[in-house]
Amino acid sequence: MGAAVSLYLDLEVEEVGEYSFETGGMDVPTGRENLIVRAFESLRPADGIAFRLRSEIPLARGLGSSAAAIVAGLFAADHLFELALTKEEMLVRATELEGHPDNVAAAIYGGFVVCGTGPDGAPSAARFDPPDGLEGIAVIPAEEVSTKLAREAIPAEVPLADAVANVAAASLLVLGLRSPDLDLVSRGLADSIHQPRRRDLYPRSMEIVDVARELGAVGGTISGAGPTVLVWTTWQEAGGVVEQLERRCADWAEVRRLPFSPHGADVPEL
Repeated sequence: MGAAVSLYLDLEVEEVGEYSFETGGMDVPTGRENLIVRAFESLRPADGIAFRLRSEIPLARGLGSSAAAIVAGLFAADHLFELALTKEEMLVRATELEGHPDNVAAAIYGGFVVCGTGPDGAPSAARFDPPDGLEGIAVIPAEEVSTKLAREAIPAEVPLADAVANVAAASLLVLGLRSPDLDLVSRGLADSIHQPRRRDLYPRSMEIVDVARELGAVGGTISGAGPTVLVWTTWQEAGGVVEQLERRCADWAEVRRLPFSPHGADVPEL
């Protein structure tokens, strides 16, 4: 499952006769190894293409920066060369590059997405709009955490009880979001697999997850592989929750109000 939030990556591409990449101040590669360019070149060569990047998505914080880069590269090539790929085809290609469908599906479709596989084994996603009044607040630590380490913290096999608990929580979360019923959403944010096993990677982030309800929020979860915390709240309570989080996290993390977004990737007509 994934969700689109109001953080954006903007990419301009132009045929100029020579390859170039402007990072917009981001600490990312400028060569063909760049993830945007790799995604672009999975459809067409980038020879003669100028890339200009502007992004407000922090890198290596669990906020989907790699997924946004992949989707941007695919959409740019599709539009520039008039390939007319469907979103379903985009999802398949993006999943091949990302390794899992949840973040790229949210970037493509917007809203909340529940991902799985279709009858042919290809990745699929069902989407729905965020419920009215539900917002996210991101607590973004200054330190990065390796996605590789976060993945390695999860064993290949987990106890049956933990797996059952997570299936039940995920079901409650989807039901709560669709109802909408914030009590069900709160119960659905429980996690018995990922967060307990990654606690040592970002203990301060997990402290925020633990106290989120005490601050007046619906609940808290680690965003992606972490270390960012996504605090779930209502728009009525968001201001007060932000104030408390800023006091708690002033010396180690940025607090940013981050509404869920119904919008996915888009190529504006110029």
